[in-house]
Amino acid sequence: MRPVYVLSGGVSKFAKARPDKTFPAIVKEAYDYAIADLALDVPAFTQCVDGSVASYFSDHFARQLMAGIMVQDYLGLCPKPGHRVEGGGATGGLCFQEAWKSIASGHADVCVAYGFETMSHVETWKGNEFIALASDVSFDYPVGGFYSGYYAMMVTRHMKEFGTTVEQMAHISVKNHINAYSNPYAQKRNRYTVADVRHSPMVAWPLTRLDICVMSDGAAATILASEEGVRKLERAGARITHPLVKITGIGRGTDAMRMADRPHVDYDTFLRDYATEQERASDETRAYYRNLWEHGTRYPGVHSFRAGRTAGNMAYRTAGVREPLRELDFIELHDAYTSSELQTYEDLGLCRYGEGGAFAASGKAFMPGIDYGLELAAAPQCPVNPSGGLIACGHPVGATGLMQAVFALWQLQATIGKHFGDATLQVKNARRGAIHSHAGTGTYVTVTIMETEG
Repeated sequence: MRPVYVLSGGVSKFAKARPDKTFPAIVKEAYDYAIADLALDVPAFTQCVDGSVASYFSDHFARQLMAGIMVQDYLGLCPKPGHRVEGGGATGGLCFQEAWKSIASGHADVCVAYGFETMSHVETWKGNEFIALASDVSFDYPVGGFYSGYYAMMVTRHMKEFGTTVEQMAHISVKNHINAYSNPYAQKRNRYTVADVRHSPMVAWPLTRLDICVMSDGAAATILASEEGVRKLERAGARITHPLVKITGIGRGTDAMRMADRPHVDYDTFLRDYATEQERASDETRAYYRNLWEHGTRYPGVHSFRAGRTAGNMAYRTAGVREPLRELDFIELHDAYTSSELQTYEDLGLCRYGEGGAFAASGKAFMPGIDYGLELAAAPQCPVNPSGGLIACGHPVGATGLMQAVFALWQLQATIGKHFGDATLQVKNARRGAIHSHAGTGTYVTVTIMETEG
């Protein structure tokens, strides 16, 4: 496979509603920004691009079938190759990896991955109904299945199994909202306390409104290229002055849509098929997991995302990551709920299964130099969602996985200050980061490792 570089990206303003623009125009907002950041004009870039991948979750929100081809036309990319991907909340992450495939396979030298959603076109209750259609419409949906309920059930089991507390989850909301205070693209730029999170309206116990992301309008775009693609863009006049950012690890995982269909595995199977290399190498950790199994823990249960562990392990192997907490400088992960961020800490091997709550409140996932108004026992080690994540930035579903890629790119280029107008959220000396995109109750998950070359 050929090396693949992420050269540029753009994000539209995420907002509850964007009545000022149609969905193709919102995509163009992000697309034009990405091109301008290469110091190219649109016609020059169009001559270089070989194809595109479109990301959007639901035809229902736009009330338009084949919306991707309308964007392709609006961006001036016809008749170049293009296709649309869809995978629930992981749609953007899948789109980014499909663009990587186009380059790595030799099919293209320059590829655009863009995503969008305009969720304001329907009332919130209707939007939640559309999202609930991503559960089994013959089994879960008819008995009232909706995602806040699913995630409440999952974290309730986590609390029962491991002693996780609502205050630990609230630490995540406080962290992500305060991070987003310095992110001009974010939908929600507010400072909250643990008490604010717990006293906000209850949605599905124990999840309050401030534990849950909001529906949004928005778009994001990234430009990927091979080595020849980089040269082609430079010949067209592009100024590529930042260190090249290379995709070094790709991982994907899946699981049964119906949680009741997910099998439990015994301790030996877990150790062989799902444990991280770091976990298997530690006698103390193997004994810790043996004790959990002897006291009734089942994996994956409803408290863990097996697809997330599968995707993370695959990406880590490709990128040569053995100790993610030590070897990753930051992670942008899918935090549609504070509970899912907490669960994903465990799936990505930042801590052991059962320790996500303690990790959430420890301070290890926080940004250095920011006053969160919390007493944190540990120093920041691997900031998680330095952008503010989905909880604060918003969740226009088809765009969020690509938003993560753009923010990760800017971190690795050390250009957060340039793009945000404020360097508060710049992770110092960032060399390697991960992005994580997640669908359903963990039915599709992608993990991508990006790092500066050299």
